[in-house]
Amino acid sequence: MSDELKTPDDVAAAPADAEKTASGLVSKVLKEGCCTDHPGPRDTVKVHYTGWQVSDGKMFDSSVKRGEQITFPLNQVIPGWTEGVQLMVVGEKRRFWIPSDLAYGEVPQRPGAPAGDLVFDVELFEIEKAAPTPDIPENVAEAHEDAITTDSGLAVHHMEEGQGDTPGPKDVVTVHFSGWTLAGELVESTALHQGPAQFKLDQVSIKGWVEGLQMMKVGGKSRFWVPAALAFGENPPQGAPTGDLTFDFELLDVAPAPEEPKGIDAPDDVAAAPDDAEVTSSGLASKLLKAGSGSTHPKAVDKVLVHYTGWTTDGKMFDSSVARGEPISFPLNGVIEGWTEGVQLMVEGETRRFWIPGKMAYGEKPSRPGAPAGMLVFDVELIKIGG
Repeated sequence: MSDELKTPDDVAAAPADAEKTASGLVSKVLKEGCCTDHPGPRDTVKVHYTGWQVSDGKMFDSSVKRGEQITFPLNQVIPGWTEGVQLMVVGEKRRFWIPSDLAYGEVPQRPGAPAGDLVFDVELFEIEKAAPTPDIPENVAEAHEDAITTDSGLAVHHMEEGQGDTPGPKDVVTVHFSGWTLAGELVESTALHQGPAQFKLDQVSIKGWVEGLQMMKVGGKSRFWVPAALAFGENPPQGAPTGDLTFDFELLDVAPAPEEPKGIDAPDDVAAAPDDAEVTSSGLASKLLKAGSGSTHPKAVDKVLVHYTGWTTDGKMFDSSVARGEPISFPLNGVIEGWTEGVQLMVEGETRRFWIPGKMAYGEKPSRPGAPAGMLVFDVELIKIGG
């Protein structure tokens, strides 16, 4: 076994010369880095790592063993990693002793996750800086004097007039946007992600967006002051902001909605999982439709290639890679919880049907534009693990 994979002699307890932060994270530099810049909490990093359980010294995961570095945004991993990797510079290798409350907990909710305190050796290779946070508008809390106020209470100020098409109520729009509370707290922004957002207007839950975007033309930039009743309401879904909100929009493109794919009928059991379905402690139900040929299950950090079709429980198909004729590849820790947990039950070549509770999908009142609500049913074929 490579020395990098051997259980460290100090896995059970950090040495006296290790550094400790206020959160309880402990670390020690194993190899000095070559640079001075540290990653920020939203930056994307490329690393090699190996992890061991403190309780028994057992190695549970290693990118070194797989021979493939891993890339991820620091705000999408366990708190111990988010905090710890920010202490590092490129070229540095560091050992972390991560208490359970900064890892997956004493009783992990995520299937396959290691329990208790963990030790990681991490080597940092690259830092990709996140896009800067958009500036707070000066008039975030009060509509511009030239704003148009509609009968619904929505106020819209056209900062730059567009020259293209105006979207209709069922069109697909491509936009850049940023949103703030009236106190200036950033709610969400496409600037924090890799590209613009695209959604069908009649599938958006924020009524102020639907109304305001139909007042714009492609190429235009507008600011919306959206009253709570036209946003998420006074009792918003979990994670959504309360009260009035302000949004800046740039309308990049408008396209007619594509025809809904045909030829994929809803399963007979779409409304509820059958008695012979397997149900996990989280409430996820699944049933094997076709046995696979492999024996390895993917981990939450793995990338997978799948074909899938999804229905709401009333039998409406809302998405399908099968209908598009193109499988999709994604990291398992970057999708809804029901997929993260469920696909880890599978092996290559397997097809499985999942009944995913709303809390493990997009919620009963999705905050993401165009996302389906409530329990969802998916048929998933696992084509490949990795790559």
